[in-house]
Amino acid sequence: MIEWALVALFGIAVFCAVWFLLSGIKVKTGWQNESGFIARFLDSRRRQKFNDQLPQALSTMSNALRAGFSISQAFDSVVELGVQPISEEFDILQRQLRVGMGFDEALESMASRVGSEDFVLVTGAISISRKTGGNVTEIFDKISETIRARMKVARRVRSLTAQGRMQGIIVSAMPVFLGVALTLLKPKMMIPFLCSFVGIVSVFVMFGLIAVGWFFISKIIKIDV
Repeated sequence: MIEWALVALFGIAVFCAVWFLLSGIKVKTGWQNESGFIARFLDSRRRQKFNDQLPQALSTMSNALRAGFSISQAFDSVVELGVQPISEEFDILQRQLRVGMGFDEALESMASRVGSEDFVLVTGAISISRKTGGNVTEIFDKISETIRARMKVARRVRSLTAQGRMQGIIVSAMPVFLGVALTLLKPKMMIPFLCSFVGIVSVFVMFGLIAVGWFFISKIIKIDV
């Protein structure tokens, strides 16, 4: 039992060390700061959902403008869709406008909050059209088509690199799986090894090499569209 407890504690220690190195978590009163891995992951997922919903929102605003609505009423039409997170972000934008924030300032605040490059194009188009009197509906339609085309290319790239991602996951998980399997099948051989100095160093080196390998694989399969 003592040996198994040592192995469990060692596994927890290794996991915590790898988690700290890979995600940059800084423990503060038992919780992580905003630069942690989980916060970045959730923020990335929310941004991706926003980008996926943006073309439909642009089409909705374009139809509202064609019907004679103002730009503020077009924003309300997106809020009425009730699709998260884009409806929530436009609702915050409308609230900022109601409390007296300037139009351009509110748009810049939303663009900064969302962190979407596609929405930066939208804010720039709206600002320019308000100053020069351009046709906002046509601009929205063009931006929507551009975003849809880029999303199509991104999906194609993702499907082509799926094999590389799967190979990276399998190769990374293989040493851990073999180590656990050998520990369960041959505990008398593996536990003394894992509790020894050489075993501890070997495990740390293994996780380090896995991290380096996954880093290079992720760089190879990551293609910006």
